[in-house]
Parts: sequence; C-alpha cells; structure tokens
Amino acid sequence: MTELKLPSIDYAALAPILIMLGVALVGVLVEAFVPRRLRNTVQLTLALAAVLGALTMVILNSDDRLLTAGQAIAVDGPTLFLQGAILVLAAMALLLIGERSIERGGAFVAHAAVTAESPDDRRQAEGASGTTEVYPLATFAIGGMLIFVAANDLLTMFIALEVFSLPLYLLCALARRRRLLSQEAAMKYFMLGAYASAFFLFGVALIYGFTSGIPGRTAGVDFATVHAAVTDSPASPVLLFAGMALLAIGLLFKAAAAPFHVWTPDVYQGAPTPVTGFMAACTKVAAFGALLRVFHVAFSGAAWDFTPVLGAVAVLTMLVGAVLAVTQTDIKRLLAYSSIANAGYLLVGVLAPSKDGLSGTMFYLVAYGFSVLAAFAVVTLVRDADGEATHLSRWAGLGRRSPFFAAIFTFILLAFAGIPLTSGFTSKFAVFAPALDANQAWLVIAGVLTSMVLAFPYLRVVVMMWLSEPGDATPTVTVPGALTSAALVIGVLATLVLGVAPAPLLDLANGAAEFVR
Repeated sequence: MTELKLPSIDYAALAPILIMLGVALVGVLVEAFVPRRLRNTVQLTLALAAVLGALTMVILNSDDRLLTAGQAIAVDGPTLFLQGAILVLAAMALLLIGERSIERGGAFVAHAAVTAESPDDRRQAEGASGTTEVYPLATFAIGGMLIFVAANDLLTMFIALEVFSLPLYLLCALARRRRLLSQEAAMKYFMLGAYASAFFLFGVALIYGFTSGIPGRTAGVDFATVHAAVTDSPASPVLLFAGMALLAIGLLFKAAAAPFHVWTPDVYQGAPTPVTGFMAACTKVAAFGALLRVFHVAFSGAAWDFTPVLGAVAVLTMLVGAVLAVTQTDIKRLLAYSSIANAGYLLVGVLAPSKDGLSGTMFYLVAYGFSVLAAFAVVTLVRDADGEATHLSRWAGLGRRSPFFAAIFTFILLAFAGIPLTSGFTSKFAVFAPALDANQAWLVIAGVLTSMVLAFPYLRVVVMMWLSEPGDATPTVTVPGALTSAALVIGVLATLVLGVAPAPLLDLANGAAEFVR
C-alpha cells in the first residue's frame, strides 16, 4: 500500500488569507444571529479588524520567501507587497461601504430581493437600513484576491479568480437607487466574467497538455513545470501559444484591458459607488499581480513571443481609454475609461523584463489605488434629491458652491493627468523608465501621447467646476461622515506624499521585486 503524504503547510505564511476567509464565514453567522439594528456596526468592525489582523501578519511575514500548501502558494516579495496593498486599499473601501450618514440607510439596497421600481423599492430607497450582507461578500472577495496574487499554479489561480469574482457580481447589483441600472451592470459583469473564466480554464487545459512529455517531469500546471516546459517540452508550440492567449484573455478581462474592457463603463456606472471604488483599486491590484506572476515566472522563457502581442494590447488599451474618455458625459464612466487607460500604462511596466519594471508596476498599483478611491469618495458626496449627481453638466459651478471639495477633486484629477508633484507623475515615470531601458520606446511614446489626450477630459471637468456659474441644477456637496472623511484624507495625503516623497515606497517595492520559483 502506498503511504499518503500530506503536503506541508506553513499556517503563519497563509495567515492573512485564513483570517479574511475565516472572518467572512463569521460574517455569515452574524447575519443569522445578530439583531438587524446592530449588524452594520458589528459587521464593519469585524471586517476592519480582519483587514488589520491580516495586514499585521503580512508585515510579520515580510522576510518569508517560500512555497507552501503543496507548492500551490508562493510567499515572496511581490506576494507580500501586493497583499499589503490590497489590504490597505480594502480598508479604505470598507470605510466607504460602511458610511451611513451621507445617505440615510447607506448606498446599498435594504432588501436585495425587492422588485426594482416597485412601491416597496421606492419605500426602501427613502431610508431603510441598507443590507449588511455586503460585508461578508467584500471579505470573501478580499480573501480571494490575497490568494490570487499568491497562486503558484494555474488551478489555484482559477479558484481564487472565482472566489473574488462571484461576490463582486453580487455587490454590483445592490445599489439603493437606480436599481435597474445596477442589476443590468451586475448581469453584464457576470455574463462576460463567466466567458472570461471559461477562456482561462480552457487555457489551463491547453497548458497542461503542453507540459506532458517533459523529460524527468510529470505534466502539471504549477509554474515551475510550466517554466520548464517552455524550453524543454516536445509538444507542439501551438498548445503553448493558444494556452497563453486564453489565459491572457481571462486575466486581461479582470485588468480591464482592451479589447476585453467593454464591461467596465457600464459596471462602474451602475454599481454602488463604494463598490466601484473597491473594484477600481483592489481588483486592479489583484489582476496585475496575477499577470506579473504568470508572465514573469511561468512564461518568462517565451517573452520574445508574447511581448509584441501584449505590447499591442497595451497600446490599444491606452488609445481606447484616452480617446473614449473625451466623449463621456458621466463622471463614473469618465473614471472607468481613465481606469482602462491606466491598465494600458500598467501593461508597459509588466512588459519591462527587469526588477525595476516589476517594482515600478507595483508602485503604480498602490499610487493609483489611493487616488481612485479618493476620487470615488468625492463622487459619493455630490448629491441631489435623487442621489448622486454623476452627469458632468451637474458639476458646472461646483467650485464656487463648494470650493474645498472641488479643490480636492481637482488635485485628484491632476494626479490622474500625471502632473508633477502628484503620485500620477511619479508612477508613470516608474513604469516608463524601465520600458525605455528595455528598448520598448514605442510603448513609452504611446503612453506619453495618450496621457496628453487623457488630460483633456480631466481639465474639462476642472474648467467646468471653477469657471462656470452655479445654476439651479448644480447639486450640493454633502458633509462627509467620519468614515468617508477618513478614506478621503488617506487617499489625498497618499496621492500628495507619493508625488513629493515617493522614495520609501519605491525602495520597499524594489526590495520586494523578486519572485520565488
């Protein structure tokens, strides 16, 4: 009889993941046993405590460089840096999710099963306490993201993809107002996400076939086996290229890269704004963390083959994001196309085959996450009787009616445009410089030109806010609650500090920019 050997598991290394998933399960029990009037406070406290506990374990594990759980999880510099980034940004997003003072009852529907546009729906929109199931859903998503950036084989990565995607599909459908728009966004995201997951899984199957027949190795989809197969497999390279293409589709969908970006504007517009911010910051970190690991570890031997293709995707993504942002009339859709363009800039960093390219990409993810969460925090404050006033025409004259918040939003938009002394300038420099060193000047030229185009819609909003007269349709800016204020202060200060003094975070990213194999 063959003795069954269980894989060794380093539970301390896995602690951040275990904490988030464990608290998500506790959150489900809270929904069953805690009185409704106490649930929001209990759930928010639990979620923030879980994020803090997980972040503490990430810091304590900062010196770990190991493979665990049967080689399925890699704990190394990029894993720990990106997990820390996800947790810090998730804490900001949870503050926005937990806000209940800006709108009576919060941004989320009171009962998810109520029929949209019905009398019951209109009654709940007037101030019934919002559903608290959003917290366990968010913590499940955060746990999945932590696994996603640490996955050391393609099947683990696929499972993590589903763990964090399924809660996001549900969260997108839970807006208190404009329920039909919210449900339509969730359905589009779910349907297109299901297709992307199917592409990813089919790619895993093709890569598994490609790894068969390697001398001295059994077939598998762990990154070490895939890396060895790229140079030694006798199988047809068609399997490799087709598998890489299908895997890239699944990952680029989550990263909102063209031509797999079509879900992004509708979902960003229809989802509750705190969820939109959560996706814009944390999902982008998770998606690019996985892209970095797949193409820098598993397929690094095929860089000559995939770099031109991903480079073309990067240029297309920058063009689509910049050009279509000019035509937008809704602030959330504008930020969606801005997110698409930023995905293109991040791909420039992914394609720089150096330690500086890896560290620059990780720095960019953190800097952009802080800025975009601060932007969506401001969007939650500009309101009228029907909720958030997101049409750009409504923002005309906002600078004269509420100069403080208009100034904050102006600063964030200038950071998106890459103006010096903001994190946007520093982060673009951090990804463009390694690309130039790697003889990828064509990508940098495309990035600079599209950044100039993308500056126009940002400056148009600034001009509308400050140089237009406020009218009867100009909404008011609600006084933010403590939670939104905290998120806004963190985001704005980080955007400023990372522009003026980026060296500590850049050094941290550079020190973490080495994968275990």
